[in-house]
Amino acid sequence: MEKIFNERLEYLKKNHETLLTQKNEPLEGGNGIIKRFHHPALTAAHIPITWRYDLNESTNPYLMERFGVNTVFNTGAIKWNNKYILMPRVESNDRKSFFAIAESDNGIDNFKFWDEPVVIPETENPDTNIYDMRLVAHDDGWIYGLFCTERKDPAAAPGDQSSAVAQCGIVRSKDLKKWERLPDLKTKSPQQRNVVLHPEFVNGKYAFYTRPQDSFIEAGQGGGIAFGLSDRIIGAEVTEETVIDPKMYHTVNELKNGQGPAPVKTKYGWLHLAHGVRNTAAGLRYVLYLFMTDLKDLTKITYKPAGYFIAPEGDERTGDVSNVVFSNGWIMDDDGKVFIYYASSDSRVHVAVSTIDQLLDYVMNTPSDGLRSATTVQRLLGMINANKAYVREQKLQPANSN
Repeated sequence: MEKIFNERLEYLKKNHETLLTQKNEPLEGGNGIIKRFHHPALTAAHIPITWRYDLNESTNPYLMERFGVNTVFNTGAIKWNNKYILMPRVESNDRKSFFAIAESDNGIDNFKFWDEPVVIPETENPDTNIYDMRLVAHDDGWIYGLFCTERKDPAAAPGDQSSAVAQCGIVRSKDLKKWERLPDLKTKSPQQRNVVLHPEFVNGKYAFYTRPQDSFIEAGQGGGIAFGLSDRIIGAEVTEETVIDPKMYHTVNELKNGQGPAPVKTKYGWLHLAHGVRNTAAGLRYVLYLFMTDLKDLTKITYKPAGYFIAPEGDERTGDVSNVVFSNGWIMDDDGKVFIYYASSDSRVHVAVSTIDQLLDYVMNTPSDGLRSATTVQRLLGMINANKAYVREQKLQPANSN
């Protein structure tokens, strides 16, 4: 038995080390906006062996997995001590989610989890489930984490074991290791998901991006990305939510939408990454899109390209919840390189790389949605005709010429 145990342990260690040191090469081609990569940045297989296995042969002679991890996805992100830090949602086999931190030197591969998961203190009303952390370094000197806290709906009918109430939990830290739990954000909305803290004070107040929602799943009469202010962060309360990006019929955010990570400040405005949801015969389809708001008036959208920015491709389309991409974390380096961390199908974390110049070009020079088929065709014809004119002027051979 000892031989079998040791052989299996060596096999597990070797496979894990191979995964952690695997180089992640960029994919060929692409759309010129982002660069995708061959492998996910994080998966359930990246979880340390010491989390999954009791390594004592006397108590685990068959070296069975004692703690199963189902998926690793939806990650917060921040640059800290010159490391690329991810704080993903780790879902164990019992459906409970928790947070853990993984770091990398280059932001693309070789992510390794810290020795222990993150401990999030509970409030007087304990969370049943916590997930989807947004990390932001705020002007006040703290690093804040805003996440969804889910509890069973006390008004659920007898026998209903799925109805829940989602609200925004808040923690803060100085070192990413010890976290202080603050009271949950208060709003007038019965459900609150995808809440993000703006990184700067606005008129001396804390600013939040919220998503007012009528029920746990459906946005209902509400919906859209909203903006609101709070006088304080301890006991934060947003009394007025102004929807700045509403859900819209026959668009990528027809059913609902939500802010991704905190927006990035540029010289032209605040750059936002968000997710949009529409219904299909195969279920809900989640995609990512970009928009920009004014530097001074954060409720004013200045640019919003038509359609999606990132949608699931290839193997990204399959997983626990298929046909989904979701992002709640990105990092912009001082040199302008942008690392976008997105999850696919609630199962794994990917990285896409771009630059702030590319993203600004995309956002500011891609036409907005005309909301009708006719305007879409006119937009396309405009570019086709402009290309024809350019080819004639430059006496170029058309790209598709035989």
